[in-house]
Amino acid sequence: MAISGYADLTPQQVLDALDAVALRGDGRILQLNSYENRVFQLFLEDGSAVVAKFYRPGRWSDAQILEEHEFALELAAAEVPVVPPLVLESAEAGVRLAGVPPTLALGGAHRWAVAARCAGREPELDDPETLRRIGRFIGRLHAVGRRRPFVHRHHLDARADGRRALALLLDGGFVPGDQLPAWQSTCEQALTAVESAFAAAAPLATLRLHGDCHPGNVLSRDGALHAVDLDDAMQGPAVQDLWMLVSGERSTMARQLDTLLAGYEEFSDFDDRERVLIEPLRTLRMVRHAAWLAERWTDPSFPLNFPYFGTSAYWSQQTTQLREQLEAME
Repeated sequence: MAISGYADLTPQQVLDALDAVALRGDGRILQLNSYENRVFQLFLEDGSAVVAKFYRPGRWSDAQILEEHEFALELAAAEVPVVPPLVLESAEAGVRLAGVPPTLALGGAHRWAVAARCAGREPELDDPETLRRIGRFIGRLHAVGRRRPFVHRHHLDARADGRRALALLLDGGFVPGDQLPAWQSTCEQALTAVESAFAAAAPLATLRLHGDCHPGNVLSRDGALHAVDLDDAMQGPAVQDLWMLVSGERSTMARQLDTLLAGYEEFSDFDDRERVLIEPLRTLRMVRHAAWLAERWTDPSFPLNFPYFGTSAYWSQQTTQLREQLEAME
């Protein structure tokens, strides 16, 4: 099998995987955009449509995937509009189902889950009422997330996450020699500032989060919001699910956050000390994104879709952006 882990995942094998869990496709299949996993929309013989996600081998353990599924089902049971995995039934030998209820299928080299298709469009974040609605939605999600902690999922740790990303980039030799001194020095300063900001805000309450709550994962359809893609669900501070929804100048972001929180605090309390973590979290995401590209570089789809990664221009830009983040964190 190729390093990417998906070399043997042909359209026919995707259809066979659905057959193995008693979902009969009519042959129509469309691959959806996803760099981390392989995701397909399939039409079934009964006229309905589902989305099947094949998890990247080695990224999550079975326990971590099932904990994500349990969270989605718990949210759905609390009438928080998310797209939970379907409960599956085995129709073929050689396929094992996991979870109570069973939501994860395992067969051969692959693990997959299936959900109903639920389309939508990104919300208009420049509309204050939309921001309040999103705030109420996330507040409801967090009210459920506070009931108990994740045991197996990732726990956000600013120091460990940032230093792991830095080490991966340095040890792998991904930064060209002409850019290495400036980038490494700036990155180390930026990560130190991130760690200091988290230390100054401690102790922080944590909860189960969506984890990757950007506008593309909070969709609007027929006037209602719903969340998709809990693949990055984690344990962390509440602001992790809010900061990606604000942007612009400092005063603009402050107004946007106030509007979000006006809706959020109808359902969940928010610790105002977490406001100062927005720029540190943005900085951490920048470094971790570069490390993510490096970690996936052996997957043939990554050099194809990110040809600029590894160039001197890319790392020069990263250095400039990290310097800007240092100023923002001050």
